[in-house]
Amino acid sequence: TMDGYNPYRIFDSGFDWEEIDAEDPFSGIGYWGDHQIVYLLRLIETQHAHEPELLNKWLDERAFVFANVPYRIKSLEAILDNPQSTIIFDADLSAKLRIQAQKEGSDGALLRAADASIQKASLTEKLLIPALVKLSNFVPGGGVWMNTERPEWNDANNALVGNGVSMVTLYYLRRFLSFFKNVLEKNSSSSFEISTELFHFFEKLNTSFSALDLNLNHKDRKRFVDGIGEVAAEYRDRIYTSYFSGTKESLDKSRIIQFFEIAINALEKTIETNKREDGLYHAYNLVNLGDQEITIDRLSEMLEGQVGVLSSGYLSEEESLSVLDSLKDSDLFWDDQYSYILYPNKELLGFLDKNIIPEKEFNRSSLLHELVKDGNNQIIEKDINAKYHFNGLFHNAGSLQDELEKLPEKYQSLLKEEKDIILDIFEHVFDHKSFTGRSGTFYGYEGLGSIYWHMVSKLLLASAEVTQKSISNKSDSKIIGRFFDHYFEINEGIGVNKSPELYGAFPTDPYSHTPRGRGVQQPGMTGQVKEDIVSRFYELGFFVNEGKITFEPTLLRKTEFMSEEKSFKFVNLDHDINYLELPINSLAYTICQVPIIYSLSDREDIKISYKDNTEKLINGHELDIESSQSIFNRTNLINAIYVNVMK
Repeated sequence: TMDGYNPYRIFDSGFDWEEIDAEDPFSGIGYWGDHQIVYLLRLIETQHAHEPELLNKWLDERAFVFANVPYRIKSLEAILDNPQSTIIFDADLSAKLRIQAQKEGSDGALLRAADASIQKASLTEKLLIPALVKLSNFVPGGGVWMNTERPEWNDANNALVGNGVSMVTLYYLRRFLSFFKNVLEKNSSSSFEISTELFHFFEKLNTSFSALDLNLNHKDRKRFVDGIGEVAAEYRDRIYTSYFSGTKESLDKSRIIQFFEIAINALEKTIETNKREDGLYHAYNLVNLGDQEITIDRLSEMLEGQVGVLSSGYLSEEESLSVLDSLKDSDLFWDDQYSYILYPNKELLGFLDKNIIPEKEFNRSSLLHELVKDGNNQIIEKDINAKYHFNGLFHNAGSLQDELEKLPEKYQSLLKEEKDIILDIFEHVFDHKSFTGRSGTFYGYEGLGSIYWHMVSKLLLASAEVTQKSISNKSDSKIIGRFFDHYFEINEGIGVNKSPELYGAFPTDPYSHTPRGRGVQQPGMTGQVKEDIVSRFYELGFFVNEGKITFEPTLLRKTEFMSEEKSFKFVNLDHDINYLELPINSLAYTICQVPIIYSLSDREDIKISYKDNTEKLINGHELDIESSQSIFNRTNLINAIYVNVMK
């Protein structure tokens, strides 16, 4: 979208957004901002590896469009006033867009320029917008402010919306900026034409970050957050009022790179401050938005934080190993399942132990004493066991404030003095600020003590990345061996490697989560599957870089090679079912329907077998660009690839 977020759903016939439905209490609106960064990044990284020149071409090519989602993010003042309600739904625009889409197809819901043509942008603009928007919600020391009415990553943390800042998104934002910066550095252009509105957004945000003192106090943090928040609000107001004007400005590549370096430095400083004493890293934090300062509170350890920081690209090899070691020794490791839960298990208060005001807290307020003495139960009452309780009808601090205003005149002078104290006592008793959602109150549905299998697969992939990086850097064999140990331990904990008795279902079937005391729950094609497939390519040693295929099966275990002759069945590019007879000490898989056959050998080379019965021998394990692109483009010229792997 023009304000830097993704529509609710994108599919082959267009895209969609959420609407508020009076008949559906579960309906709502908002942007899920985190997946945009992480999945966009992974897609672009993969694209760049396969076709390195394509991104360079796209950076200055006006071939990209915007979804015109009928949301309008409120002003900074309104967001600060109520961070849980930050978006206005434009029902008229929604109806108009849906009518246009019926007439014109998905183009009907695209953003239009002043002349009614479809608004076009270069890839530079399309990547800059979400980067700038995420950075404009950066809270130094805390993370990326979650203020678009939707949670991030794990929606079991849905109550963090507005109150929370995400380190998980910050970790990926750091990787996103680093990747974008490297692409720009290798690009031959000296400048890029971008929209005037985006140019001013960039310049003002650049000024704010350039002046940021990373050793800031609570008041400095407030001033900085307000400053960058106002810059983003100005940009939104401008494009909401008149969309993009169509005028362009030239932005020097060197200025973008310099800004990214400053921003990355700021993000890395926050990563450092979010390292816990136990060696793990925080996933989410809470912000206290005061009139003069912003303070940060920390939540308990979460698996998402470790996955995010391992994936950020910031940690050294030793630091990555320290995170993996600390994770294995933490309360997040579940011995019975030999895997990792999302958050530490804990005992929740029973019903009779809730809403009890400690004597010490009660004694802070003369007003509460007076109300109890007078038998006024509007705010507080004393039970037969001499325990004090807030009115059971209150469901949040707003209810309490409303009732305080209704107290008789005789209490008003005390109320004026003690209102903040009573609200503070209320928060002390209920700790609403730290309420995360079902992750802190349920024992199932990705709740307390639950394994969430998708996140374990994300951990597996993050472990594969840092392991392969260590191998590529030719690190000390002991360090690489420790990475191997962690990778295969994580892998062994995933369902496909378990017995049906332990897993609680067919081990090859994907499930959402495993709560304590039960087998896996919620069957279905979960997100877990994609990370498992990508991790499997790491094991097979299949990599693409600079448009060329490389076979580097360092993670592949010798036990995977066959101990007897077998027939390999596959579907070729002519849609025929084929069989390849494989000898002992070999294995096979396909890439774009071309069989890749590994054989244990005393040498490293590749033999390409062509459809015309000719062959080509390549020393080493890297295919040339021509052969690699022939496979990717499914030209059907190659019959099979034979790779000799050192025993």
